Amino acid sequence: MKGRFKAAATFALACLLIAAMQTLASAQGRGRGGGVGGGRGSGGGSGVSTGRPSGIGVDRGIETSSGRSGGRADDGRGIASERSNGRADAGLERARLRRENARRADDDLREHPEMARRLHTTANDLRSGYQAALATNPNLEFGQYVAATRLAANLGTRHPNITRAAILAGLAEGHSIGRTLQDLGLSEREAKEAKKRAEREIKEARRR
Repeated sequence: MKGRFKAAATFALACLLIAAMQTLASAQGRGRGGGVGGGRGSGGGSGVSTGRPSGIGVDRGIETSSGRSGGRADDGRGIASERSNGRADAGLERARLRRENARRADDDLREHPEMARRLHTTANDLRSGYQAALATNPNLEFGQYVAATRLAANLGTRHPNITRAAILAGLAEGHSIGRTLQDLGLSEREAKEAKKRAEREIKEARRR
């Protein structure tokens, strides 16, 4: 009888010990879980991270705009860039034409040092006037400028509206000298005769 009581007491004590160990293990598990979710190092209380998600910012906004617009935002940025580059390229081309035409004019004046005097002007006046005209029309050739100068001198007295500036304006619009003279009031025959006279005078002035 005494042995049975002892065995029962031992069994009961073992059961209590096992229950206590399980309770302790459960409490430790809850403590670790709460620490990971609610600790300061994991982004704030209640296990919810309050830090900024990766990718938020300017780059994220650009990506979002591209995605929401189905790529239209990217196309718009690309087109704007291309248009800007196009304007820059056009400006560089105009500057290149002005430099080349101005250089050719200098060469022409050096090769024909008497031309300006024979046309009743000076080399400096022709050079400076031509460079100013190139700012408006970089495609203008020096020969065209000299012709406009000579035509204005020959026709200006009888036709006050036929000035060098008026002729250069017509050339800048893409018209020929003959067409421009007709637009300024000359008949087709008169325009041809005036043009031939100016060409003859310029040719003679270029002779050495």
